[in-house]
Amino acid sequence: MKRLSRFVIAALLLQCVPAFAQAPKTAEAHVALRQEFDAFLAKFRAALKANDPAAIAGMTQLPFMKNDHYGDATQFLTMGYPDLFPAKVRRCIANSNADYDRDQEGNDSFLISCGQEIFVFTKTPRGFLFTEVAMND
Repeated sequence: MKRLSRFVIAALLLQCVPAFAQAPKTAEAHVALRQEFDAFLAKFRAALKANDPAAIAGMTQLPFMKNDHYGDATQFLTMGYPDLFPAKVRRCIANSNADYDRDQEGNDSFLISCGQEIFVFTKTPRGFLFTEVAMND
């Protein structure tokens, strides 16, 4: 009987182990990566404050979101920037903190949430670039 109760207790404890072993980890950026992003974000924010679409286009991966609608710098300047960065969004980006994320492919990104939109800045071979606007669920 003692042996059976020990076995039951051991079995119950073993069932709890996977839950602890698989606890989600919060991703954190390395100091150098965070510093690189912070320098990029300072330039991006300065361009937004100056309402400089050409500077923003230069810090954006084009074609934007692999979409022909904002396929090149000219389209981004004339359509993308006005659509994506009204005054309210520019203020939000200027005053919001960026959260770090690493996707399943190992891409390092920082995200800024503004209402229903999430602005994504991803580390690329060219450095950090504005790469995507996602919907905030």
